[in-house]
Amino acid sequence: MPDHRSRRRASLTDAGLLHHRWRTARHPGPRRPLRAALVVVLAGVALVGAATPSLGAPAPTNPTDGQIGAARTEQETAAAEVGRIAGLVAVAEAELERVGIEAEAAGTAYMMAEEALQQAQVVAEQRAAELQAAAAAVSTAEARIARFSRDSYMNGATISRTAALLSSEGPGDLIQRAALLDYVAVNEVDVLGQLQVAKVTQANADSSARAARDEMAAAEETAQTAKAQADARLGAQQGAFAEVAAQKASYEAELQAAQIKVLELQGARDAYQQWTAQKQAEEAAAAAAAERSAREVAEAAAATRRNSSSDAPDSGSSGYTAPFSGRVTSCFGARWGTSHNGLDVASPIGTPLYAPISGTVQRAGPATGFGLAVYLLGDDGAVYVYGHINDYFVRTGDRVVAGEQIAEVGNRGNSTGPHVHFEVHPNGAMYSGASNPIAWLNARGISVGACGG
Repeated sequence: MPDHRSRRRASLTDAGLLHHRWRTARHPGPRRPLRAALVVVLAGVALVGAATPSLGAPAPTNPTDGQIGAARTEQETAAAEVGRIAGLVAVAEAELERVGIEAEAAGTAYMMAEEALQQAQVVAEQRAAELQAAAAAVSTAEARIARFSRDSYMNGATISRTAALLSSEGPGDLIQRAALLDYVAVNEVDVLGQLQVAKVTQANADSSARAARDEMAAAEETAQTAKAQADARLGAQQGAFAEVAAQKASYEAELQAAQIKVLELQGARDAYQQWTAQKQAEEAAAAAAAERSAREVAEAAAATRRNSSSDAPDSGSSGYTAPFSGRVTSCFGARWGTSHNGLDVASPIGTPLYAPISGTVQRAGPATGFGLAVYLLGDDGAVYVYGHINDYFVRTGDRVVAGEQIAEVGNRGNSTGPHVHFEVHPNGAMYSGASNPIAWLNARGISVGACGG
């Protein structure tokens, strides 16, 4: 007989592995959600729209209608394939669940048949032991009867009880013969016949037990075969499910790529349209500013030429002096989603820059973005900033007077042409609290025009 316990352990191990593979196939693990990837792309598109390039930068790429239409067609095609394969995945998953349940049921049936076989084997072994005991009893009875018969034959067929006892060879034989005669007389039956009946009965029981054991063994083999077949079907269905699941993942990746492409193209189109509109508005504002400031720039230049031998410009009645001369090209306020904290005034490199009021130099030298810059704290409590300068003629801590040249126009740092970036901080802070320089200077008798003053 095979070792059924080892076979059962192997059966349970196989069932556990199949169950694990089934669960793994149904739930292959977390994948990055499509929504998360699209959120990242949308955030990038929003940043592209918010950071539209200035007029000095190259124009953004403008995708054609054909490119956008083709990208949308790809997206729709990928979406249709994802929908189709999703239906196949659902069918495969349902079938996988069905054959998984069948495999579990076949495993349970096999273990029940194996348990029944073990019980039948125990019963057969018990019946065999009982048959052996009955056979031994019959053999013993046969020996005793044979001895009695031999003695009877030797002493005559009609030997009496007294004769049988007197013919004994000694006390031991006498006792044995008396016991045998008493045994036969008391039972008044054929002892040997009863023992033979018992032997036949046990033989029949043993035969039935062996037949039941063989029947259980056949049932166990059938159940094992059914289990193997169910396990094979489960393995095949797991492979089919894994295949369609992989196809679904591939189509989802294609759909994600197509959606990202559409978003990128549409974002580029929106950025280009925004850039075009802002470019047109800036050009119109620059032209108007140039026209408004042309006369005032000429007047400021004439005032500079009429200045004293120190070459300082004329001061207004309030004691302030024009800090620069040139054409205002960019005004104070919001620009492309950020804040432009001063004026951009175009002039040739080397054009003098003056202190608008007496004060103390807070900083002079390299400055991030400006290249070189001068920060002047005026006696009025405001800080005046000159950025992108070519050179400066003061040091930190120097005391200057209104109209004194402190620097010259340049093209350093993040600059697209010769100009000075001029800021006014009325609160006295060097880097915050900027105010509109046009309004500030006009209120102090210094007319520089442009930007609506």
